[in-house]
Amino acid sequence: MRLPDFEAWAIFAHVVEQRSFSAAARALGLSKATVSKAVSRLEERLGATLFHRTSRTLSLTETGRALAPRAARVLTEGQCAEEDAADAALSPRGLVRLAAPMTFGLERVAPALPDFFARYPDVTVDLHLDDRSVDLVEQGFDVALRIAQLPDSSLRARRLAPIARHTVAAPAYLARHGRPTHPAQLADHRCLSYTNLPTDVWRYTGTDGSEIAIRPQGPLLANSGEALLHSVRAGLGITVLPDFIIDADLAAGRLEAILTEWRWPPIALHLVTPPGMLRPARVTALIDFLAARFSAKT
Repeated sequence: MRLPDFEAWAIFAHVVEQRSFSAAARALGLSKATVSKAVSRLEERLGATLFHRTSRTLSLTETGRALAPRAARVLTEGQCAEEDAADAALSPRGLVRLAAPMTFGLERVAPALPDFFARYPDVTVDLHLDDRSVDLVEQGFDVALRIAQLPDSSLRARRLAPIARHTVAAPAYLARHGRPTHPAQLADHRCLSYTNLPTDVWRYTGTDGSEIAIRPQGPLLANSGEALLHSVRAGLGITVLPDFIIDADLAAGRLEAILTEWRWPPIALHLVTPPGMLRPARVTALIDFLAARFSAKT
């Protein structure tokens, strides 16, 4: 299939509008020879003459008159497309697909979106919440927020803020079963496990650099940190959750942090986008908003 010569059609429309090859060339910033060659190229493709040319006059042939309105529409559509794109660059509009972890999306991203829409009322956000990592390219996402230690990949990643994880339990559980002071003692406790981690092993590092790994056992495994929260509040066991899920419970005394001298491997909130440098203005607007909202704080 051979594509239409859109440039030649647009130049033909300009010649018709200007009623002169020379005037069309000046309007387009092209040489008269370039304009003439484009029209000749179009005539050759069509197998028909578009203009009667003499040294003093230029007039449309019957074919030229029939095709001139169509050429004008081609030119107008192209101009409108570029003007719309330029307007969008000044005032972002259109759809942006955003992926985020489930609880972080519910607790932090969704409450922030009204402020974004107040600034950009013509942008629509398709928010996809899932603790599993989506394939941005294959699934067509423009932006993703991820909480992890990110592996090397072709994606573009921007670190926004550290995420602290805490080992916690309800005061009632600790009163009944005792407070562990070393990760090895977790083997004697009921543990509630988050299953979207890369491994089912809990790894701790002490203040002296010593490391220990334990495999938790307990009555509940879930792929949602928020789902674990209800059971740990009820005193069913010990769990490890990020600060944005448990900060309110810690402040209210519903949960207590334990093993505070032992650290988990560091993770952070990242903003991830597909490879490539060019982005629509609507995507850049959302990226800048999220970075400003969540950088160095969660």
